[in-house]
Amino acid sequence: MLSALQASLFGSTLARFCSVWIMLVLAGALFGTALSGWDPEAIDWDALEAGPNAAHWFGTDLIGRDLFARIMLGARVSLMAALIATSVSILIGIPFGAFAGLRGGRTDQIMMRMVDVLYAVPFILVVILLMVVFGRDPLLFFLALGAVYWLDIARIVRGQTLAIREQAYIQVARTMGAGRGHILFRHVVPNVAGPALVYATLTIPAVILAESFISFLGLGIQEPQTSWGVLIADGTRTMESAPWTLFFPALFLGLTVWSFNMLGDRLRDQYDRETRGYTRSIETMRAASE
Repeated sequence: MLSALQASLFGSTLARFCSVWIMLVLAGALFGTALSGWDPEAIDWDALEAGPNAAHWFGTDLIGRDLFARIMLGARVSLMAALIATSVSILIGIPFGAFAGLRGGRTDQIMMRMVDVLYAVPFILVVILLMVVFGRDPLLFFLALGAVYWLDIARIVRGQTLAIREQAYIQVARTMGAGRGHILFRHVVPNVAGPALVYATLTIPAVILAESFISFLGLGIQEPQTSWGVLIADGTRTMESAPWTLFFPALFLGLTVWSFNMLGDRLRDQYDRETRGYTRSIETMRAASE
């Protein structure tokens, strides 16, 4: 797993660029507002809608707020959304998929038909409904995103569980009288968590993009908080007189989502490659022993 992670993050020039970009965004989210010297809500009355300059590296918005500081604040909010939503999707998807695959039969069919029904419901409708029920608190918004994105992980974990539930160590545990709960959390979940976490990396860019899209529509993050989607929405209103207000937030959103997607795809491919190699080694050893 560690070798797959290292190869995915630093195995090529493109991977190194994506890794460095994400690290810079993370550092900016943590320290960017202090580095810029401007509070994201502070108004510079002498630089209303000013272009990039020595004082304001990315310029200012319509009312004179430093755009660099606001982009870094937006990065903090967008990455927090990705972290919380991905964690929720893992906490729901892994136990759900593992239980469905281990149980099998009618229970498995019912649980997976539930997943199919939820897949058929439009994503934006689910999020809007959850926001109406639970309010427009940012934390609840992030939890709502996680409550939508667990479906893919549940399917992946269920498939992995179907593949391992007939393995010898599972049969031995059953023979020794281990209960279904013990087998689930002692043997199944630890063995399917690796692939699930690998595929969960692809949830991060999806959540960032979804949060930005919903906030762009005015249904997500609200002032005084901000996110990349909010900044892009503001930039579209001033792009003719101040194009930098749209260019820089869109650049950060696009590059960050692309970098996470590239690294997630590489990690998934590398993990699949190592898994296939391990499986072939086991089969070769079995054939030699026979």
